[in-house]
Amino acid sequence: MKQVIAVIKPYLVEKVLDALRHAPIEACEVHEVKGYGRQKSYLDAYRGSEYSLAYLPKVELTLWVDDLRAEEVVRAINGVARTGRMGDGKIFIIPEAR
Repeated sequence: MKQVIAVIKPYLVEKVLDALRHAPIEACEVHEVKGYGRQKSYLDAYRGSEYSLAYLPKVELTLWVDDLRAEEVVRAINGVARTGRMGDGKIFIIPEAR
């Protein structure tokens, strides 16, 4: 069993979950998270003045899958969530602790 953690853009969550609907997933958790990578922060306007937000909103999907099917799940996530632009997110594969 492997744990697959995908941190993706919030507006892509429904598309990714739809793509994973028929994937061999044992369990799934969805969390709203904030963070940054190379993208750092972004400027936003509030009441006429600009200010910088230090963390960007993301969604973390935590999936538990069979060892042999982990790559299939990662390919499904990549196929939907990858836009080719900075800030697409990350995917981590963690082996089961014994």
